[in-house]
Amino acid sequence: MRTSTLDTGGDDDTAAYRLPTTVLPRHYRLTLAPDLSAATFTGDVEIDLSVEGTTSTIVLNAAELEIASATLRAGDGSSERTPTSISLDAEEERAVLRFDGPLAVGPATLHLTFTGILNDKLRGFYRSTFTDESGVERVLATTQMESTDARRAFPCFDEPEFKATFEVTLIVEDGLNAYSNSPVVEEILDPDGRRRVHFAATMVMSTYLVAFIVGPLEHTDPVDVGGVPLRVVYPPGKGHLTAFALDVGAHALRFFTDYFGIPYPADKLDMVAIPDFAAGAMENLGCVTYRESALLVDPTTAARVELERVADVVCHEIAHMWFGDLVTMKWWNGIWLNEAFATFMEVLAVDAYRPEWQRWVSFGVEREAAMAVDGLHSTRPVEFPVGRPEEAEGMFDVLTYQKGGSVLRMLEQFIGPDVFREGIHDYLVAHAYANTETADLWNALEGSSGRPVAAIMDTWINQGGYPLMTVGEGGAVTQQPFSYSGSPGGAIGSRWQIPILYRSLGSDDTWADSGLLTAPSGTVDDVGDAELVVNAGGSGYYRVAYDTDTVARLAARLGELTPLERYNLVSDTWAATLAGDAPLADLLRLGRALADSGEGDPSVWSVIIGALGLLDRVTPEDGRATLAAAVRSLLGPLVARLGWDPAPTDDERTPSLRAGALLTLGTIGDDPDVGAEAARRFAEAKDKPLQGDTASAILGIVAAHGGVAEYETYLDRYRAPADPQEEHRYLDGLAGFRDGDLAARTFDLAMTEVRSQDAPFLIRLLLWNRDTGAATWQRVVAAWDDFPAKFPSSTLTRMLDGARAQCTPPELADEVTAFIRAHPLPAGGRTIDQILERLAVSVAFGRREGPGLESTLTDVFELG
Repeated sequence: MRTSTLDTGGDDDTAAYRLPTTVLPRHYRLTLAPDLSAATFTGDVEIDLSVEGTTSTIVLNAAELEIASATLRAGDGSSERTPTSISLDAEEERAVLRFDGPLAVGPATLHLTFTGILNDKLRGFYRSTFTDESGVERVLATTQMESTDARRAFPCFDEPEFKATFEVTLIVEDGLNAYSNSPVVEEILDPDGRRRVHFAATMVMSTYLVAFIVGPLEHTDPVDVGGVPLRVVYPPGKGHLTAFALDVGAHALRFFTDYFGIPYPADKLDMVAIPDFAAGAMENLGCVTYRESALLVDPTTAARVELERVADVVCHEIAHMWFGDLVTMKWWNGIWLNEAFATFMEVLAVDAYRPEWQRWVSFGVEREAAMAVDGLHSTRPVEFPVGRPEEAEGMFDVLTYQKGGSVLRMLEQFIGPDVFREGIHDYLVAHAYANTETADLWNALEGSSGRPVAAIMDTWINQGGYPLMTVGEGGAVTQQPFSYSGSPGGAIGSRWQIPILYRSLGSDDTWADSGLLTAPSGTVDDVGDAELVVNAGGSGYYRVAYDTDTVARLAARLGELTPLERYNLVSDTWAATLAGDAPLADLLRLGRALADSGEGDPSVWSVIIGALGLLDRVTPEDGRATLAAAVRSLLGPLVARLGWDPAPTDDERTPSLRAGALLTLGTIGDDPDVGAEAARRFAEAKDKPLQGDTASAILGIVAAHGGVAEYETYLDRYRAPADPQEEHRYLDGLAGFRDGDLAARTFDLAMTEVRSQDAPFLIRLLLWNRDTGAATWQRVVAAWDDFPAKFPSSTLTRMLDGARAQCTPPELADEVTAFIRAHPLPAGGRTIDQILERLAVSVAFGRREGPGLESTLTDVFELG
């Protein structure tokens, strides 16, 4: 049928991108036949509709599709109508079907036939490839619909509130398998030899959760988890990497079913490893898709943090089956709640899976990543109005995930875990199969707790930033906005309702009943002569400032603080240093106190190691030997105590500390013994994997001191890895070589050979390389116009995060800022502003501390 361009007309922008509600979908019967070799597909969809009001048009979403025919059948089958025109608006991604008179109110069925392309942009219905064990390239077709890309796979009402049921049929070539949200109910062999795979109808859900995959994939035997069949789907030859994910998935299904008090809402759960995938994973109901490295892993060779990453992602996505899939936000401004809650639940579930990992302690590092952004003038509220759906792209960041998850954790600890859980259960039961707004959750939690949850949480969700709590004598506390950039401004808020948990040092008791600070200042209970610890337990999303004497006393009693309390003490001190509110010497002395106390927590040390990374950038060349000596003084005894290999005295988190300390000592510290030992271990591992926990450290050290021969080995191992984790270790390692010619080769690989899902992140690492970052930036400038066609749009801002490493000399930072301002990314927006402001904070830090840095290091570490 002829198509033309739709002229929406008028000034109502909302009407241009929000669908009218005069026609609502109820059920889709979708048939798709992908041609993998031609990268195309044909489709046929019947949509059972409810015509709610007087209209002579049907408006739905379609993008990059050609609609061949359309008919509308009355609900009773008594009549059939053909639209007089089908107008396609490529810009607004909509199709309008006009009829020659009003449609009958009531049920009807719309039948559309269409064709589309299997694109290479990793969105909608797209093409992915992998090389099998015989060296043959294999092709599969898969989906990624969030936020608004279901319209690229089939014409649909592609907004979260237009929930419906979906019945999918996939027509596939012989030798290919097919997967979707529901179990297979029937397979029919067509006369042409293709199989028609018909799946059961789903529950009521949003279009962005629809999934279908066709390709030469295999799957594990199902594991029965309380009546739910659980499988992992994987490329051939990788079945041996599925056991860990199956174990975590089974745990998550049991954990969430019990926690929510609601059965798993689908009939089965497939977890599918996709070779090309722009995100980490996607919570499609019953058919969750993952990057291979986030699902497939060998526990015998993986680092503990790599196992934790897989556990995190699996638990995050399965939490979404309830919070996001069963109950869904009405519009994209509510996506924060989906992702923040899944982040909170992922940590809760992993902490139950492996308590020895101390997942809530390591979550402090993730919370700090959010606070590093949230202390900027260019921050944003967690929830903000979203108009056009593409504006929702700005919500997929640390403020949605990590800040959102952190404030939910703070609330849970304040009102009590059992009360919080009761409110969540009530919320899910009340809104099952429906759509909600943020206020619905607060209402449920107020009902369970009796606390003014909405009033409290509105101050954390609806304004940006967070408070700095200053602790005075006698339990006096004051709040003021924290800012890295001088006086608070921009999107940073002014006052919060702060749930304060506090205790006296040496006591396990925590008090909260009188600890809700709503005014600029107040008091908490006087603990007498005992040392007052504010943010007891460490779950509060705020910083705490003690006077200098109190910090010194706390530093002398670090063993009496919990790991997360120690982490907060160090990270709050570092934040004050970055903001220019505390001298660098205070942080460095805290580092010495950690070393003297035998601190063994990798999260606590990560703050100091991160600070050393910035010092490495701002230290003038003539001061680099002094910085290296300071690092050896600080970390040398720690590495000597930990050694290179696992020891009987290790706890579960010691390997992460060992790796971080070794890498820093061998690179910034330029320790010759560490460099030599890394080179020896690398040479001995020619035909076998490196030990998982120290592999990344060894590769980082060898790259920093290596040349062409080592580079070629990295490249070979990247191209023929034992598993996805080894692939990423060697790929990331390629960015660590300090030679300019090798860095240029790596950039060329990113633009040609490396998968588009990974290439932007490789370029980001190249930008972070202190020796080659400036030259890489010039390559970025030259290739700027090529990036949108090569890489998924959602990854470009992640790539540019590396630009904030260009903080010295200041003239380079000015050049970077000017270029990025003059070449805005369509999906960059506020995230780009944050990157540039963080760059400015680093420049300011370098100007303050650089001239006297050698003297400070010499004094603190007594270098002589």
